[in-house]
Amino acid sequence: MTAPNLLEASDLSVSIQSMQALRGFSIAVPQGAMIGIVGRNGAGKTTLMRTIMGHLPLVAGRVTFEGQDLAGVPRHGRAPLGIGYMPEDRQLVPELTVEENILLPVWVSKTLKAEERLAFVYGMLPEVEAMKDRKALLLSGGQQKLVALCRALAVGTRLLLLDEPFEGVAPALSHRLSEVISGLKGTALSVLISQSDLNHSQSLFDRQYVIERGANVAASHAA
Repeated sequence: MTAPNLLEASDLSVSIQSMQALRGFSIAVPQGAMIGIVGRNGAGKTTLMRTIMGHLPLVAGRVTFEGQDLAGVPRHGRAPLGIGYMPEDRQLVPELTVEENILLPVWVSKTLKAEERLAFVYGMLPEVEAMKDRKALLLSGGQQKLVALCRALAVGTRLLLLDEPFEGVAPALSHRLSEVISGLKGTALSVLISQSDLNHSQSLFDRQYVIERGANVAASHAA
């Protein structure tokens, strides 16, 4: 039996400074599925993620989450829906501690309990708990990636959006990130991962979309 779609983005058109970044792009993320979106730098992957999170306005098209049109949901209202977002550039608050950065989206939720979410993410990434009191500005780029993943996991109880999680990290950290993300496969959590490498972690995906110049090129199911 096919799982219903948790997230649907249909015929999206988005412009950035008068340049069209998405050109009728569509994607569906079923409940509990791990979906890949692959494309070269500048293809529109980050634009898609930012559009889903409400950071960029739609010119045309529709994004729905559990059938709800997100056009009426402000961007600060998307994390409380259970959507966790890991930006490519991490976007941590430098002056805050690791733990405070992880809890930022949890604090806007009326249902999540900070202690429970911290126990969950620290259980998956104990190495992050070991540096929970350090300021984010003192972390290496790789450590910041781990914290950004924890922040997404803390609030992403239904859907995770991971933008280029493997980009620009050392092989050992890439392996660690892949290990953690692989552990989510087969759970109730839906995951959308963007990446530039056509082959990296391909075995993770139940379905893979290819994007080029903001438009769909192909979609394939995992073997």
